[in-house]
Amino acid sequence: MFRDPAFMGNRRVPIHRWVPWIAGFSGQFIQDAFREFLPRQSKLRRPLVLDPFAGVGTTLVEALLHGHDAIGFEINPYASLAARVKLSVTEIAPAKIAELIQVIRQESKPWRDHHQLNLKRYRPSEFVSRIPFFSERIEPQILNILRLLDTYSPREVADLGRVALGAVLVGVSNYSYEPSLSSRPGAGKPLLEDADVASIVIAKLEEILADVRWLHVHQKDIGNERREVYTKNFLAVNGELPSGSVDLMITSPPYMNNYHYIRNTRPHLFWLSLVTSPRELHRLEEDNFGKFWQTVRNADPISLTCEHHGLKTLVAELREIRTDAGAYGGEGWANYVTTYFNDCNRFAQILRRVLRRGGAGVVVIGNSIIQGLNIATDRILADIAETNGLRLERIVPLRKKRVGASITKSSVRRGLQSLGSLYESAVILRKR
Repeated sequence: MFRDPAFMGNRRVPIHRWVPWIAGFSGQFIQDAFREFLPRQSKLRRPLVLDPFAGVGTTLVEALLHGHDAIGFEINPYASLAARVKLSVTEIAPAKIAELIQVIRQESKPWRDHHQLNLKRYRPSEFVSRIPFFSERIEPQILNILRLLDTYSPREVADLGRVALGAVLVGVSNYSYEPSLSSRPGAGKPLLEDADVASIVIAKLEEILADVRWLHVHQKDIGNERREVYTKNFLAVNGELPSGSVDLMITSPPYMNNYHYIRNTRPHLFWLSLVTSPRELHRLEEDNFGKFWQTVRNADPISLTCEHHGLKTLVAELREIRTDAGAYGGEGWANYVTTYFNDCNRFAQILRRVLRRGGAGVVVIGNSIIQGLNIATDRILADIAETNGLRLERIVPLRKKRVGASITKSSVRRGLQSLGSLYESAVILRKR
């Protein structure tokens, strides 16, 4: 039914390739879902495709390319920016992107000079890293690009430049993804002393320009389709989605394997001025789907909001593991698991409301291993969805092995050894 869902498949695909995103899935996976679950095109209306956890917009871009209406929710401001910029490309003339490239090329020669201009205002004052995030010869180049984009017009082209810079930001820093963000020395790599940042950003912009030209030539039918991205938690949806309005929902919520969805993009959020303080970052973490272990581990025991005997038994078993370790034992992780499935319960309630009768939902999700316990997240989510009035059509295995096992590999968090392995499934749901 589905081709490989891994985001790696997007690396050479126009528009999708602009921003690397470990937590996403491939455009071809979305195409397969359209083929299987969307009704035939009607002359009366276009189908509406929803992605409640839109990431950098793979689902939404594919909907646009296929002539469907698209609406997404994404709490991470950096990912939301990337998704919105991708959806706006049909409205940007290629000549405007070429102009930005030429301006950067002309102005970048003196950018390595610390004293060329007062650039202090463009450096995020409350951004902190264990070692300097950029080396001395790289940071002034970053600041000069930010200075240029700050006043560049038109604004949509400046935002495209910010996305291009964000796509290469970590690559020219003293940090890297392994797959979570860590320092280069911590990953056994040397510090990056120097790089021609302008040339690297220009190369990304030229890639984007080629894709926009391709889009203008090969996708002439794209017109007034609905294309919206809300920078907010889907669980806080209000009037943005009327009841019974969505034909197909395709999404992949944050996995319960402690992938730190917000902190992994902390440099992008600060350096692109999408957040300005740790307090703003903390609010994003508090609102994130499933929260993080760090945000709920010290809370009083949290109760499940859904009736699920197996899950209730699992949480009780988890609370009894390594009780001497406090929040670092089963007690803290029980809160984490409970919070995650409470959000799954709320997600299922909203999904049932916004889907049309007969509409489908495709949820790509992976299991987790916490304190040695193998938690079948896909199966439990399916049960919760059925409790809320949705019908489980089937669970489709996608990958028997996947990366991102930060919990299973941590000596502090591992607890008991487990023979289980991480896998990924597509949970197919229908509104009766």
